[in-house]
Amino acid sequence: MPNLIQSRRFVCLLTALLVATGAQAAKVDETAIRASEQDGSEWLSHGRTYAEQRFSPLKQIDAGNVGKLGLAWYLDLENNRGLEATPLVSDGVLYASLSWSRVMAVDLRSGKRLWQFDPQVDRGRSRYACCDAVNRGVALWNGKVYVGALDGRLIALDAKTGRELWSEQTTDPAKPYSITGAPRVVKGKVIIGNGGAEYGVRGFFSAYDAETGKMAWRFYTVPGDPAQPYEHPELAEAAKTWKGDQYWKLGGGGTVWDSMAYDPELDLLYIGTGNGSPWNREIRSPGGGDNLYLSSILALRPDSGKLLWHYQTTPGETWDFTATQQITLATLELDGKPRKVLMQAPKNGFFYVLDRATGELLSAEKFGKVTWAEKVDLATGRPVEVPGSRYEKEQVVMWPSPFGAHNWHSMSFNPQTGLMYIPYQEIPGVYRNEGATFKKIDGFNTGTGFSDTHEIPRDAVSGALLAWDPVRQREAWRVPHSFYWNGGTLSTAGNLVFQGTADGQLHAYSADKGQRLWSFAAQTGIVAAPISFSLDGEQYVAVMAGWGGVAPLIGGDAALAPGVRNLSRLLVFKLGGQSSLPPLPQATTAAVQRTPQAVQASAADLDAGKLLYGNYCSMCHGVGAVSGGLIPDLRHTDQWRRDNFQQIVRDGILRPLGMPSFKNSLSAAEVEQIKAYVMSREYEDHLKAQQAARP
Repeated sequence: MPNLIQSRRFVCLLTALLVATGAQAAKVDETAIRASEQDGSEWLSHGRTYAEQRFSPLKQIDAGNVGKLGLAWYLDLENNRGLEATPLVSDGVLYASLSWSRVMAVDLRSGKRLWQFDPQVDRGRSRYACCDAVNRGVALWNGKVYVGALDGRLIALDAKTGRELWSEQTTDPAKPYSITGAPRVVKGKVIIGNGGAEYGVRGFFSAYDAETGKMAWRFYTVPGDPAQPYEHPELAEAAKTWKGDQYWKLGGGGTVWDSMAYDPELDLLYIGTGNGSPWNREIRSPGGGDNLYLSSILALRPDSGKLLWHYQTTPGETWDFTATQQITLATLELDGKPRKVLMQAPKNGFFYVLDRATGELLSAEKFGKVTWAEKVDLATGRPVEVPGSRYEKEQVVMWPSPFGAHNWHSMSFNPQTGLMYIPYQEIPGVYRNEGATFKKIDGFNTGTGFSDTHEIPRDAVSGALLAWDPVRQREAWRVPHSFYWNGGTLSTAGNLVFQGTADGQLHAYSADKGQRLWSFAAQTGIVAAPISFSLDGEQYVAVMAGWGGVAPLIGGDAALAPGVRNLSRLLVFKLGGQSSLPPLPQATTAAVQRTPQAVQASAADLDAGKLLYGNYCSMCHGVGAVSGGLIPDLRHTDQWRRDNFQQIVRDGILRPLGMPSFKNSLSAAEVEQIKAYVMSREYEDHLKAQQAARP
């Protein structure tokens, strides 16, 4: 009897110790992730499950009572760039990434931060992150947290303490690679890709041992130097679809910066690949060719990286039509029989349904405005392109644009309604063939006239929450939004769809009909997707709120329309929540006290400055020198920055703030041309304001 009593005391003491030290009660592994398909209490993987459906089976919050949803608590975050992460939840702790690849763990009962990790990314690397210093999330596995850093490192952290366990440099640090996507862990291997195609890199993704960090295998998505042996046999076949001898010198592209999914029963890992480098096929592959494996869906064995099948959504990609958008797995009733399918709504505007065992194309239809192709031929699986859409001879205006009809913003699939909920956007694109004038630079390399810095008119852009029926391949309903770059979606068994918007709202809609049932003013634009979990018998909805990403960086009149700033917060809601946000703080940016003057520069210098600005500056400071609010607007910057323009741009004196040095890319004379162009834009605005003030 004493031994039994002592044993019970030991168990109680051990339990108390585990709770006190924050140890994980449940091991996150394949068994746990697969079990979460039915148990929605936690959110263990990027898309909640390996199928990436972003559907929660929880239904305590439903269409009947969602009107009682209130803010349970919030956490202010030291973050002034975009928040795109999907948080993960395990054993009462939330794990999320912030900008600059930082990671935090938050106790969900107290709302307090348990730890925060900063990988100390060199802020100067931001020049090679096309779309803000963002990060879309972390992965959990066996007591570890994994994050891909902006500078190409894959880092494993102790889930209890945030202590770094190992770090591997997955890319060549001398080349302009970046990582913004969330890793996935499959069969004890951490899968990670990278970005940087616009800057001239060769795409690949890799698998690392989750315990040791040792690389298990690597798959290159495009062939390299043909004078060297191919790294794996699939590249020999791919090389037959490329022309000329320049593509491998220009990079090739095909970077894997987001989409991944996994089918444990078929043991297939699905990967979406990116655009060409440069975008314009005529430059990188003169003479044509499909250019495998650009803009493709790849199915591989996760143990070896061996390719089983592929499907290319955009053969001969030439528009930045990536296939890196979310891949979702589901079982659909097709022709009276259940079919295991893979679904994707990539940038090019077609919604694809494929047999996920074989890669057979089952259907493909336009889910928005598409003018580059008439349809997808189901017999060949290829798009029927509209003549002239490749802009070989004439500039074209077409839909979609490089923004995509759907970008990285997460969609969700509800197996109860059978609908996919897509953050849709409608934005025109302008393409011009640079052809023989193209010259590779240490900046954006598209070959499409991107440096023309076309401003996007406010009335030319819009967004919507689109409910899509993948069986009938048609729209079920839509909710129009006045702006583009709205947040990802979450669907639940409570007949609900949640989505944040660029203009600072979090909405809940009925999943079957699209009726808006609840809204919350978040004080900042939301681009990330919400999640749902349960804790101590209550269901919660949480979202990382903070305006950012490519839309506010590209700028222009359209990007200013929402009128929101970045107020980075973690927002957590429950039924009957009584918390509230503090009053919106006043803007702290002081008005520039000067009267703009006409610029004393030649027309040739101003034209050169405009071109240089488009190539090197527009992706951060905005097209037409109109910033979207996150990065300083160079037209109206303070006099100190104006006086120290050379030192900032060439010497990098603001590198710690994220402004890199361009000393190796721009001469002093070229910097003066950029400065003159920016000052001319300030003067133009001054004249317009004077004219508008006249009676």
